[in-house]
Parts: sequence; C-alpha cells; structure tokens
Amino acid sequence: MTLATVLTRAQLALEAPLVRVEVHCGAGLPQLTVVGLAETSVRESRERVRAALAQAGFAFPAGRVTVSLAPADLPKEGGRYDLAVALGILGASGQLPAASLADTEFYGELSLSGELRAVRGTLTAAVHAVRDGHRLVVPDVNAAEARVARGARVAAAATLTSVKNGLCGGAGLAFTTGGALPASAAVGPDLADVRGQAGAKRALEIAAAGVHSLLLIGPPGAGKSMLAQRLPGLLPPLDDGEALECAMLHSLVRPLPPTAEWRRRPFRAPHHGASAAAIVGGGGRLRPGEISLAHRGVLFLDELPEYRRDVLEALREPLESGSVSIARAAWQGVFPARFQLVAAMNPCPCGYAGDAGGRCRCTQPVMRRYLARLSGPLLDRIDLHVDVPRLEYSALAPAAIPEPSSAVAARVLCARERQRARGCLNSALEAGPLAAACGLGIGEHGLLESASRRLGLSARACHRILRVARTIADLAAKKRVGIPELSEAIGYRRLDREPQAEAR
Repeated sequence: MTLATVLTRAQLALEAPLVRVEVHCGAGLPQLTVVGLAETSVRESRERVRAALAQAGFAFPAGRVTVSLAPADLPKEGGRYDLAVALGILGASGQLPAASLADTEFYGELSLSGELRAVRGTLTAAVHAVRDGHRLVVPDVNAAEARVARGARVAAAATLTSVKNGLCGGAGLAFTTGGALPASAAVGPDLADVRGQAGAKRALEIAAAGVHSLLLIGPPGAGKSMLAQRLPGLLPPLDDGEALECAMLHSLVRPLPPTAEWRRRPFRAPHHGASAAAIVGGGGRLRPGEISLAHRGVLFLDELPEYRRDVLEALREPLESGSVSIARAAWQGVFPARFQLVAAMNPCPCGYAGDAGGRCRCTQPVMRRYLARLSGPLLDRIDLHVDVPRLEYSALAPAAIPEPSSAVAARVLCARERQRARGCLNSALEAGPLAAACGLGIGEHGLLESASRRLGLSARACHRILRVARTIADLAAKKRVGIPELSEAIGYRRLDREPQAEAR
C-alpha cells in the first residue's frame, strides 16, 4: 500500500477541526515533505518522526514520502501531529494494517527515542471526537484529561511501539470510556479571616449573589486583596457543563489540576504590567487571555489605575458581551469571557487620602489625574464602588466570632435560586425583564431620577443600579424593590460623585 490516512484534530480556540493526515510513499529520491499550512514546529516533525521510527526498529521508506495535512487552509501548530504522521508512514509503507487506523484519532508529540510526550488541548479534542463517534489514542499523561469527556473512548500509550502493537492486535492499547467529574469542590480562603469591614463584606455578598462587578477603594493594608480572594468561596460550585468549559479553556495553556478541583470557580489575578494580549488573548498564537481563563469565575485586578490604558479599555466589550473575538489575517477565534470583575485601588497615588493621621501629601490636581486613569465608560460598567477604610487595632479583634464563608454562601445560593426562577441571574437582566422584576413605584422612580440628576448618571449606570437593587431584594427575599434597596444600591456608586469632592 502506498497511501494511508490517519485522523487527528487541530486546535482553534475552543474548536477542534478534524485533520486528515494523508501519507503517500512513492518512487524518487529519499525525501519527507510536509504540506498543509504547517508552521515551523509541525515541519520539524520530519526529523522527530524519522528518528523515532528508527529507534523503535521500524523501516523508513526508501523513496519520496509526502505528508498532507488536510484541509490545507487550516493553520496547524505544535507537535500534536507527530504520532499521526508516524502511523501514516507505517500504514503507507505496509508496516501497519490500514483498517486499524479507521475511526480512531491519534495525538502525541514524539521524542527521538519514540516516547510520547504530552500535548495541549486533548480535552477539547475528546469532546469533539465523541460527537463524531471516534476513539482516541493519547499519551498516558493526557489520558485522565481526555477521559473527562463523557462518552469518550480513550486509550493511553507511552511509546510509538506500544501504539503499533496495540493496533496490530497485541497488548498495549486498552480503550476505556470517560466518566463524570467528582461532585466535590476544593475549599478556598474563608471570609471569617477578614476582621471588621462589615460594609465591604456586605458588598462582597451582593456581588456574589448577582454576579456584579466590584471596585474596592481603600488605603494599603485595609484588606482589599483578602476580600477579593474570598469571593470564589461565596460562589456556588461549577456544574458539569461549566466545569468542562473552563477545563477546556485551561487545557489550552497549561496542564490541568486534579479533577477534584475542577468545580472550583477560577480566580485569576494578573500583574498590572500585563499586556493587552495577555489579558484579552491572542498574540502570535491563538491563546486565551486572562479574561477567558477567568470565565465563570473571578478576574481580580489589583492596583487598577496602574494598568495600561489600552488594557483597561479592552475590558469594556467583554464585560458586556461575555466573549472576546480575536481576528488575525489567517484565522479567527472566539473565546468565552463571562467573568466577574473585582478590582482594587488606592484613593490617591500615595494611598492615604482621607487618612486621619494626615499622611497624604497629594495635591488635588495629582488626585484628579490619578482618578482620570479610569475612563468613564469603564467605571460605568462596574456595579459597586465600595470604600474599604483603614481599621483601628481594636476592630481587628472583635468579641463576636466572624461569619464564615459557608453561611454567606448559603444566602448567596438562595438568592441565585430566586433569580433563576425568573429566568436568569440579575447581571444578565435586560431592560424589559428588569423593570418587571423590580416593580418600582412612584417613590422609587422619584428617588432614582433624583440620584441620576444629582450624580450625572448615564442610562447604563441607572440600569446597573436597578440590577444591584434587585439583588439586594433577593437576598432579603422581597418580591419587589423598595426605597431601602434602591438607596443602598445608589450608595455603591462612589466614583460617580465629583472627583473634586472625593479628593478633599
């Protein structure tokens, strides 16, 4: 036989297009050619495959060998095609029965000794293989990841020789069917560790209940980062679909954690020196950014004004749409990015504006320039602006036992169940359903109109105030939004006041 076809898949965002590795062995001078829009790492597979076949004791064809990765207009990258290319050469040269390659997909980078190395994105490939009714052969280090896909038939292999022997009917390959994720979730930091800061804890509970974005404003050491790190512990665990979606995203950039931790909400905290490509995604290769790795979880941006302006402005569209589309000349990909933004900042460059000890020496123009680093459109999209003041020592050792995360999480879960009974969480409510859910009376409309005129609120800000008020009412098990809930929600719009007033 001079022609063989082996199945594998490329990786394009969360899609895994099927790739047919077609290998032809013909007459001519000895040469191995790889075609099909392959990048450098794929073309280098020629040398890896040649050495691996020799080390495993297989004969390399003496004539011209052509490897076509179809479809030809789909970009291919990485070493994930090595195993498929090697098996295609064995099949085309008659060293492997062609029938054994049918309905099976192969993944793995080859070492020069013929061992299989891990590749990224096998979970995504397994999910798509199940839809097409195919089996998978993957490196043994990727087997646990691939078996998470429900219904996936996966065989793990350590070497090229074991794959070949298994396909020829010998020992080496045992296909098992993937199962479900564990029900438990890892436990994170407890809210009881944070002493005092009752107002900030209340805002954190509201943010958790309604998936609202949150900005914490306070001096250094007040507890802003501690509060943000405890938000995932207030959120319900991921369900099966959400956990699988998050795992597929993370499998594109790093080895996955143990499956027992997959139901825990992601928490991403990039440094303020991160580039726009690192935050949003893309770069030289199609990779998810921090906002996608925080999908279904929390994105924490500490020292918010220190981030580059283009990075902050790039957050605006994903905060509204819940996804990010990355387009390049040769390809385009869409990553989900439905994250909950939690940010922290100081009230001024030195961090001590309003401190009772008079430590702040920042002038008002300096403060205004500092606050101006955050654009109005970005602040409009942040639902709660909350003060986190410096505490006296006496407040750090309260007589009462602080409330643990589990108690707050129970209230958050009840509030979310009320929201789901109406159709969706409050952060996703559109104008029509939101008005019906709030049921504002004449007094509530008058209060919101007065606040809008006094604070210069945009229509978006008013909309977000209503969403927060509806969440406050859900936490209190109230059917409609009243004056107290609306007043509390308006009070969380701290940065909508005049910057000059904030600087004093």
